[in-house]
Amino acid sequence: MSGNRWWIIVLLMGYAAIGHFNRVGISVAGDEMFIPQLGIPETRMGWVYTAFLIVYTIGMLPGGWLIDRIGSGRALTLFGLTMGTFVILTGVLGWVTSTPESLWIGLLVIRGLAGFCNAPLHPAAAHVVHDVVPVHRRATANGMVTAGALIGIACCYPAFGWLMDSLTWQWAFVACGSMLIGCSLLWRLLASPSLPHPQPTTSATETTSLPNETKSPRGWSLLRQRNLWLITLSYAAYGYFQYLFFYWMGYYFKQVLEVPEVEARWASFWIMLAMGAGMAIGGRSTDVMCELLGTMRGRRAIVLTGMGLGAVFGVIAVNVTGLMNVALCLAVSMAATGMVEGVFWTTATDIGGKSRGLSGAFMNTGGNVGGLISPVLTPIMAQQIGWSGSIVVACVISGVGAIVWFLIKPPSSS
Repeated sequence: MSGNRWWIIVLLMGYAAIGHFNRVGISVAGDEMFIPQLGIPETRMGWVYTAFLIVYTIGMLPGGWLIDRIGSGRALTLFGLTMGTFVILTGVLGWVTSTPESLWIGLLVIRGLAGFCNAPLHPAAAHVVHDVVPVHRRATANGMVTAGALIGIACCYPAFGWLMDSLTWQWAFVACGSMLIGCSLLWRLLASPSLPHPQPTTSATETTSLPNETKSPRGWSLLRQRNLWLITLSYAAYGYFQYLFFYWMGYYFKQVLEVPEVEARWASFWIMLAMGAGMAIGGRSTDVMCELLGTMRGRRAIVLTGMGLGAVFGVIAVNVTGLMNVALCLAVSMAATGMVEGVFWTTATDIGGKSRGLSGAFMNTGGNVGGLISPVLTPIMAQQIGWSGSIVVACVISGVGAIVWFLIKPPSSS
């Protein structure tokens, strides 16, 4: 396994990149096609984004339970096959209906079901990292995987826009969904057979390395753990901040700041790429800081630095002028915020032990509770306090989420 572990992580990075490319493509189509050309209002498009997140969140805990039962390799294969199918159906919808009302209803249904299919992705990926990577490199590996996801998101803005320009938006969805299905088959052939299969549960508890605790519950009883609730609360704040930019950044550049379409695409690309770089750097930095300061202090230092700087530079971004200045501040904000992804996923799976699929899913449920509120609430708040005010609110929420880590006691090992 040692010879294959980093090859599996690299393959997982690419899989996460293609998965998130397909996940965020809907927002690019929304900014450039559904809202301005096909007549779907901003708030209704926000509900399309939120429908995905609502069902994604509902499916998260069952998805985590499934990962612990069938294994992370099979769960990730299932994700790609099903999500790819619904991305293709998004394009097919454009050929069977054309009115704004029917198109909106169809998008709500298809994207909602796609959300359920996405539920296993990140908990299963963190499960794979825990299975194949030594404890002192897990934050590095988790940072690499989440960086892969952000590379996919970053590429989506210029690449999916180019596909729509070249192929029509319907064929763009069909092509990208087919690519995800192909990646799922590649994962099944090359990586899944190398991963360990889940072992049957023989007792209600297992030994854990959480400070001041001697037993860690398995299965659903895991949800009684205080640390898990606290990390979930913090991740919810992080999710609110992150998802605002995932779904509305392109719109903010093009419609609010009146940046030309192509320039807005590339600004979004570089900002998301900066966040991906932050995730990779943050993962490695976490392992280094844990060696220097100990697990608890090292992880806490990364979260406070990342989410704190992310909030500060987010506020600065809405108070400067000029595309270059705004984009630079947002890039720093997102890169700093991205530093914490490896910490969250490594800590969640450490807390979960044998039920790490469920613990990761529970944390991600909280992240998506914050995330699903953001796409629909942001344009509503923008009507009252402006888009700059909406972004400042998200920055404050992110800062509060960082403070929660003073109450969390991360495991020292697993």
